[in-house]
Amino acid sequence: QVQLVESGGGLVQAGGSLRLSCAASGRSSTIYYMGWFRQAPGKEREFVAAINWSDGRTYYADSVKGRFPISRDNARNMVYLQMNSLKPEDTAVYYCAAGTVYRRSDYYTYPTSYNYWGQGTQVTISS
Repeated sequence: QVQLVESGGGLVQAGGSLRLSCAASGRSSTIYYMGWFRQAPGKEREFVAAINWSDGRTYYADSVKGRFPISRDNARNMVYLQMNSLKPEDTAVYYCAAGTVYRRSDYYTYPTSYNYWGQGTQVTISS
């Protein structure tokens, strides 16, 4: 079992920044990759960014590429999402997720590739 706890959400004006953190505990040594997803009201959960736990390679949705760098700290079992140049359309609940079953990286964008999820943290961007 892997437990994930997100933090860092909040309310910020458009153009501002936030950093989300996700702490992994439990059998974190079994993690192959971690990702961030978001879900806005009335919409499906969508991929934001992912990182390979061993080699640190990163993957991004086009909508956040260049604005939301993802990073990890293996020693502390933490993953971060630095959100810059925020827009009102970035408003959503953001979820951290971990995959403990090997997948090719092109599968990192699918929620079904992840078997552990955090509880989510609300991010609200005002215009």
